[in-house]
Order: sequence, then structure tokens, then C-alpha cells
Amino acid sequence: MGRVAVIGGGASGMMAAITAARLGAEVTVYEKNDRVGKKILATGNGKCNFSNRDFGKQHYYGNWEKLKGYFDQFSVEDAVDFFRKAGMLVKDKGGYLYPWPEQASAVLDILRLEMKRSGVETELGVDVEKIGIADGGRKGFFIICPDGGEKTYDAVILACGGCAAPKTGSDGSGFALAGKMGHHIVPAVPALVQLRCKDSFLKITAGVRCWARIGLYEVKRVGGRRFVQEEEGELQFTDYGISGIPVFQMSRQAAYLVDQGKRAAASIDLLPQMDRQEFEEMCMCRMGNAPGRTLEEFLVGLANKKINLMIIKEAGHRPGDEAGELGEKKLRELLHSYKELWVHIYAANSFEHAQVTAGGVDLDEVTQGLESQKVPGIFFAGELLDVDGRCGGYNLQWAWTSGYIAGRSAAAYGRQRDTKLGKRNRGKQE
Repeated sequence: MGRVAVIGGGASGMMAAITAARLGAEVTVYEKNDRVGKKILATGNGKCNFSNRDFGKQHYYGNWEKLKGYFDQFSVEDAVDFFRKAGMLVKDKGGYLYPWPEQASAVLDILRLEMKRSGVETELGVDVEKIGIADGGRKGFFIICPDGGEKTYDAVILACGGCAAPKTGSDGSGFALAGKMGHHIVPAVPALVQLRCKDSFLKITAGVRCWARIGLYEVKRVGGRRFVQEEEGELQFTDYGISGIPVFQMSRQAAYLVDQGKRAAASIDLLPQMDRQEFEEMCMCRMGNAPGRTLEEFLVGLANKKINLMIIKEAGHRPGDEAGELGEKKLRELLHSYKELWVHIYAANSFEHAQVTAGGVDLDEVTQGLESQKVPGIFFAGELLDVDGRCGGYNLQWAWTSGYIAGRSAAAYGRQRDTKLGKRNRGKQE
């Protein structure tokens, strides 16, 4: 039947183990935590947005031609079918898919039950230190753990996760294991994370949430800017930078700019509901009402009061200054700050705060069955690979897809090895 080891008991590792076991493999999962699936409990603010029917190229970073081949093997509807058949009702909220009770624990419980029903063995609190090739490959692979124990398997699935949320066990150790096998590791950076900015006015706006359009730019050292990405949604100001879904969506791009020694900045449009003409008409109307009002009164109703006070201060004025005395040019500059407020990014928040890891094992070094092209019999799944998606269930869908493919491929590989060994043994006996 073939023996398969799965290193890592997260979302992709559990899916891989269930798939391989259902196909007849004898599966053991090695998990360094005291329980499997710890990271799942934190996804979607505990609600676990496990996939999304609004699916396509625009939601993923990575080689889409290869990715499409993987998603064709195990799609969003395949994931829905898997969980429904396992007993979980699914809630569709505009394409965003959740377990019906909107509890991440429901997804984890389903996976744990399916592992148990499929006969998967689990070794908890075990950190695999080395994967070796036994007897030149004739005896498969051996796994070495801290206690010196050594077990042999026909195939191994690496599903150790990346570096994001290291408290849940994703500490980058999988990259080290893959690197020792000769794999190129695309540099890992935090993704779906807050951005840290050097602007002092953030102390004033900390805690404010507002709808905004945000453009990410690379700031050229010789002058000028290069547009990178634009997002719109609820922005949150913090005392150290910016946060919120639109910031998360562009954070991996910003993180790579910084990691490459480039300068990054973001332009924030605090009034995205207005096109340029509507904004100019609003400016003319407001300036006509400026006489007799303080600057604080002049800006009332445009944005959160903290933002208004910040814009006044950044322009070098005081809230009690007479608006009518500033003149049209200065009032127009003040108002235009709402359409183009710049923040200067110096870092992404650390992996401790990130939801996923960008970077990992290069997809060009694995097959359509997610088998290593460097070491046959080694398979990869999940965040360990250089694939990451946007917020909205896309990273968990990759976990289900890659876990299924790796599990199916490893089971087939183990079965072939088992068959070959059986023939060899029978030949010796004859």
C-alpha cells in the first residue's frame, strides 16, 4: 500500500494526509505543536473563510499557467464537495465561503474527524530535523526526529508552512529542509500584513477607520514614482502605519520593494467616492462658504475629526485660524490633501503579524503532481511553495488544492514503490 509521511499538520498537511490515506496509503503526520490545525483557528477572524467562488488569476501571485493546472485538478467546487460530504454545511456570502456556523473550529473538527476515519496516524510535539534517502533510494526515505528516532517511508510530503504566525508552528523550518534537497527558495517576506510608515502625523490619526483608495508606488531615487498597485476598502490608521484589507492586499508588493532596498510610498484618497470633477465642484462650493468660519469648521463633514485636525496641522495652520483669511490657493491645497495624502513605507510588519508568507519553493522545480524535480518521492503542499493569494479564502483554497494533489501523488508513488519491492522480493524467493 505504500507508507507516506506528512511533515506538518496544518490545512494542506491534513488534506494531503486524508487524500493519501483514502487512496490506501499508510500515513503518518508529524506535527511540532501539541495539536494539528492550530493556525486554522485564527483564519478569517475565527470564522474561517475557507474558499471563494469569485476565482481567477487576479487573486493569486505566482506562475498562473502552472497554478491553473493545479486548480483544474482540485477546484473551489471540489473543496465545497469535500467538506459537504464530510458533514459540514457551507454558507455563501457573496462568493465568500464559510462553514455554516461561521466557526473555524468546524473546519478543523471536520479535518480531524476525516483523518481519524481514514486511519491517519499523528505524531504530535515532534519536530523533524532531517529527511534522508535510505540506501540510495532503494528503501525510500528516513525521517530523523530530535529524540534520535528514525522511521522509513516510501514518500514524504513537506507541508510545514512558511514563516507567518510562527507561534502556530510556521517557523520557516520547511524552507531549510527543502533547501538541503537543492531547491531554490524564493526570498520569503510577510504578506497580508500591516505596513509601517515613518510619517509623524500618524500619532494623531491612530485608531481612525475610513473608506479610502490607496495607490502603492516605488519612489525612484533619481526622482519620479513607479505605480505598483491600487486597492480600495476600509483603511485603518495606526500609530505606526496603516492597516485594513486594502493594505493587506498590497502588503506583499510593498514588502518586496523594501526587501530589495527600494523606497515605497502610498497615496491615500480619502474621498474615493468623488471623481475629479465632483471633487472640484465640492471645493468651489466649500470655499464660497469659507468666510466667517474657522479652519476646523471649514472642514467639518469631510472626514473623521482626527483626520481634519491632522490635515490642518500638516499644512502648518491651527484649527482656530480664520478660513476666509487663508486665500483660495491655500484653501485649495488644504482640500486637495484629502485626495492625495502620502505615507512613506519603511517596512511591512513582522511575520508574527502576517497571515501568510510570500515566497518559498520555486514552482518551476516541482511537477504538476507537486513532486520535487530534485528528489523524486518528495512532494510539497501549501505555504511552503511560492504561491500566495489575496484576502478572501484564496490561501486556504491553495492549501486544499495542493494538499489534495500532493496526497494523491504521494499515494501513487508509494503504491508503485510497494509494487516494485514486492516483485523484487518474489524474484529473490523464486
